Amino acid sequence: MNYKLFDEFITLQALLKDLGIIQSGGAVKAFLAENQVFLNGQEENRRGKKLYLQDNLQIPNLDLQIQLIAPSQEEIAEHQEALAEKKRVAQLVKELNKQQNSDKAKPKRKPVRFPGR
Repeated sequence: MNYKLFDEFITLQALLKDLGIIQSGGAVKAFLAENQVFLNGQEENRRGKKLYLQDNLQIPNLDLQIQLIAPSQEEIAEHQEALAEKKRVAQLVKELNKQQNSDKAKPKRKPVRFPGR
């Protein structure tokens, strides 16, 4: 299996999560304790290990071999467009939430005074 690496590196934990091998970051410790993972032929059990282009990851228990490869220029452009769109949507949501919260802000009422107190 080939994995296209769009950044300089990816951690072992992030790669396993991105591929759906583990469901959460917390599950990586148990996964590494139960499964042998080899990085370029050497056993690896550090979840934060940085993986780079041309690295080869093997998980014999799952009969899985992963090669980190570089994406094409077209794929890089698509990836950057997707990131820009994600950032734009996040900014819109942030502005809408801010506007909604300011609409909720009500002027403070004066405390009620009871006669005789």
